[in-house]
Amino acid sequence: MILKTGRWSEAELDLMIRRASLLVDPGEKVEFISRQFLDIPYRESTLRGAMDIGEVLVIDLEGVDCFTLLDYIEAMRISASYGDLAGNVARVRYRDGKISFSSRNHFFTDWRQYNAERVDDVTEAVGCGRAKQTVKMLNLREDGSHFLPGIEVRRREVCFLPASDLSDCVMAGLRSGDYTGIYSELEGLDISHAGIIVKKGSRVYLRHASSSQLMRRVIDEDFMKYVSGKPGLVVLRPKA
Repeated sequence: MILKTGRWSEAELDLMIRRASLLVDPGEKVEFISRQFLDIPYRESTLRGAMDIGEVLVIDLEGVDCFTLLDYIEAMRISASYGDLAGNVARVRYRDGKISFSSRNHFFTDWRQYNAERVDDVTEAVGCGRAKQTVKMLNLREDGSHFLPGIEVRRREVCFLPASDLSDCVMAGLRSGDYTGIYSELEGLDISHAGIIVKKGSRVYLRHASSSQLMRRVIDEDFMKYVSGKPGLVVLRPKA
């Protein structure tokens, strides 16, 4: 295992997780934990493994991308103490907790499929009748090649909300702590980016690990401004 605790000591992480465990609402837990990650640097390719390279469990809090950020937050949400963290990262990141490249949840909707006991897909429920259904052959590019060599193609039904249809009704249905993926129109992908819905009064933000050259860190960004011009979104909600 590779373990880098970043800005925290192990004792500080334990205290954070224990404080979060006192919160009853799962969305409040996600918001509280993710708030602690603000300004952590954006860093891609922190995981270790490929089809021809042995997978290693990585917990690297020195830098995160949009998806590892969600891995760590969800793992902390379901933990009662720091001692639970490594095992829960494995459970969230890998199917059945089996640490291998082939069993890693490479796609956002893998969470819905393989972490169903922990998250619900609420895209249609919050869509106010505006949600659309499509079928994706995940990992299969339009030219027949694979995004991830060695990973099987997965037929997946994907429900998404067109960004052009984000009415007041839809926005009212979103909750702080919802995990949100930006829907991708590319063949073979379900989303292109992921983050967390955060509501502050009447304002709605996307809390995410921004790869923008001007940011390169975890930030809160105006949600409607961010999704303007994007194809849509998929919404997963943490369960109690």
